[in-house]
Amino acid sequence: MKNAMKKLLTVIFALLLAQSALAGVKIEHWVSPSGAKVYFVESRVLPMLDVQVDFAAGSMFDPAGKSGLAALTRATLDLGAGERDETAIAEQLADIGANLGGGADTDRSSVSIRTLSARDKLDPAIATLRSVMQQPRFDAAIFAREQGRTIAGIKEALTQPGSIAGKAFWAALYPNHPYGQQATPESVAAITRDDLLAFHARYYSAANANITLVGNISRSEAEKIAETLSAKLPKGEAATPPTVPEAPKGSTTKLPHPASQAHVYIGLPAIERGNPDFFPLVVGNYTLGGGGFVSRLMKEVRDKRGYAYSVYSYFAPLRQTGPFQIGLQTKRSQAGDALKLSRDILETFVKEGPSEEELAAAKANLTGSFPLRLDSNKKILDNVTMIAFYDMPLDYLDHYQEKIQAVTVDAVKQAFSRRVRPADLITVTVAAD
Repeated sequence: MKNAMKKLLTVIFALLLAQSALAGVKIEHWVSPSGAKVYFVESRVLPMLDVQVDFAAGSMFDPAGKSGLAALTRATLDLGAGERDETAIAEQLADIGANLGGGADTDRSSVSIRTLSARDKLDPAIATLRSVMQQPRFDAAIFAREQGRTIAGIKEALTQPGSIAGKAFWAALYPNHPYGQQATPESVAAITRDDLLAFHARYYSAANANITLVGNISRSEAEKIAETLSAKLPKGEAATPPTVPEAPKGSTTKLPHPASQAHVYIGLPAIERGNPDFFPLVVGNYTLGGGGFVSRLMKEVRDKRGYAYSVYSYFAPLRQTGPFQIGLQTKRSQAGDALKLSRDILETFVKEGPSEEELAAAKANLTGSFPLRLDSNKKILDNVTMIAFYDMPLDYLDHYQEKIQAVTVDAVKQAFSRRVRPADLITVTVAAD
């Protein structure tokens, strides 16, 4: 009987979440008195609250010679804050059943918490999040430990062909831009505790913050929480991104490695967040290499020739021009053939675009699967934080499906011809004969 009731409740929750996704997401937005931008979605389906605070504090802001500073700052942020050390923080979170998370990427660093919305759980969870953001200890012993772990992790990654290829690919895509900077054992070893303190003081400020809340609270409660989180941050100012990356000329980098499988990456800087070419590129890429077994790359490279178990393509828009990438692994003896075939498929697609049948299938998949992107508070949070950080329209999710449906074959061809120039493609291979 209990199992049957549990299954029924699960179905009810799933239906409610699906209905919420289909109805769209109402995003409320304001600026807190301390200057932080706030985004709020009220969701009463579950007795939970998800909060994420994003700072423009990603690796693009690492100073020269100290690549890895943004990541190390974030990694150490929640390992002791205020009056509590890392063990006390972990015990507090375990007692109230809350999860602290976040991370750092090229554009941003984030701190998040998921908690029950009952007051006896919510209040200590928010207090912990506030303390971590506003009063990190950056204890010297913890800093030294995490610095050592980071260096060891980088050294280990530098033995793996996939990691070697990825680092070389980004360095070739962005030779004169922070996106191409790579943390090395030497650059991380050059970082000091004072660097963490200075980075935190500069970038973890109210004016440089976006606070997103999704869950079982009211607008007035959201306003209080947002101000609690931002009031004692340095007022600061919004971080200014570096200059837009220059488009590199086409090149090929071949790196030796004893691995039996070659790693092949092809691509170029292509598109930034908010660019109107995004929708035709996404629809077109489903046919090219984003649609799994129905994509052209998978059919030709894997199914017909057996060159690779998996091959894919995607666009990764960032605050500044993010990459388009094709990736695959293959036997080192087949790398040349697999590379040539992949480039041929891409060049044909850029010229001709998808067929009408392929276009219809791409639209059906992308619009049909869209509600699954919003069927939980966490997924809503992920989408809203993207909208918030990249200054997207608040009704972006409401119009996503209609913009997908509006894409034509000609729009795909024009967008690909603007963004994917075969002559400028960067190719990186590791362990290829």
